[in-house]
Amino acid sequence: MEEMDFEDRIVSSSEIAEDTLGNDNPLRPKTLDEYIGQEKVKENLKVFIEAAKKRGEILDHVLLYGPPGLGKTTLSQIIANELNVNIRITSGPAIEKPGDLAALLTNLSSGDVLFIDEIHRISRAVEEVLYPSMEDFAIDIITGKGQMAASYHLPLPKFTLVGATTRAGQLTAPLRDRFGVVLRLELYTPEELAEIVRRSAGILNIPIDMDGSLEIASRSRGTPRIANRLLKRVRDFAEVMGNGSITCDIARIALDKLEIDELGLDANDRRMLEAIIRFYNGGPVGIETLAAAIGEEAVTIEDVYEPYLMQIGFLSRTPRGRCVTFAACQHLDIAPPNGVMPGSPTLFDGEK
Repeated sequence: MEEMDFEDRIVSSSEIAEDTLGNDNPLRPKTLDEYIGQEKVKENLKVFIEAAKKRGEILDHVLLYGPPGLGKTTLSQIIANELNVNIRITSGPAIEKPGDLAALLTNLSSGDVLFIDEIHRISRAVEEVLYPSMEDFAIDIITGKGQMAASYHLPLPKFTLVGATTRAGQLTAPLRDRFGVVLRLELYTPEELAEIVRRSAGILNIPIDMDGSLEIASRSRGTPRIANRLLKRVRDFAEVMGNGSITCDIARIALDKLEIDELGLDANDRRMLEAIIRFYNGGPVGIETLAAAIGEEAVTIEDVYEPYLMQIGFLSRTPRGRCVTFAACQHLDIAPPNGVMPGSPTLFDGEK
């Protein structure tokens, strides 16, 4: 069977070079008022930011968590903009040694925002240095070894740490407890995504109607990053096959050509589900067996394919392995095997 290249998947929620459009991505909103969706998060952030500004204090450390592609990096930049301070952006894997963190912290100015993406991936040694810097705004640096060792207490400017993670459960309890503001980002509704698509189309000077934006939004897996990526691809079809304007018909034709169906599943998702149904009678099947059957790494199946299929109720994990649901069989228009029974709810039951 043909091997899947998940890095090329247009419906992948991981960031690719095309998504950034350079260092200054014009599609990123700059203020909370421009930011679409996540209403509860925005309302709380507005209160916390306004209160900190009124008191003349720094904002408490903020932890943003949720699936990739929902706007955690964008929100960190908005926080810095709303506070009128500078932001320094890095990631957990990039901070390899405590000295790397010390260099970042000492170069901050008072009130600045330090954004650490994938903060759950920082090493334990770096995390131990991060604790006093978050609580006491100071770090202790030890130089030399043995009798020549010396400890230096280095005060730091007061700063706001904004951490982002897709796996909040992997954060250690001491680190998680040091964040005063913890906010979860949820998947977007099709209506919110349609508004994001229209906003992005306006910035990119792409004519689009209401139905066209909703068609793109409904196939974007609840993720703005995917919606913006699909918008650019549909634009290509609109310019070649139409008059440059994105309508519902053009969007449907383009997305069908890209093999992205009404729920945002691509050919790789469908191939995996079909393999479980046809080869293993709907499951259960072990992850290693499934990986060998479809020519993919087990870790890729777990991290890339499974999360969304489980969110929409098409796949379930059991102690014995992976099983497809009755809803998945219905969506694929395949007769369900004997062991697959109706009655499993999905995220979309309320929309039918």
